[in-house]
Amino acid sequence: MVILKRLSKFGTLGLTTVYTVGHIFIAMACTFVITGAPLNLAAADAIIEPVINGFWFAFLHKTWGKYILVS
Repeated sequence: MVILKRLSKFGTLGLTTVYTVGHIFIAMACTFVITGAPLNLAAADAIIEPVINGFWFAFLHKTWGKYILVS
């Protein structure tokens, strides 16, 4: 809980970091269970896709706050 409070001070970056780390673990487990892929391939897929989504989320979060919430 202390780590989350510290990350919350970083705003979008903190939220994006927590989201991306969680997404990596969820994606790895899903790929492993659904496809039966070896853990190394499931981990590769789980790292690449969520990192791209993390950048997308950071962009979306900044844009949302700048344009949508002020209206």
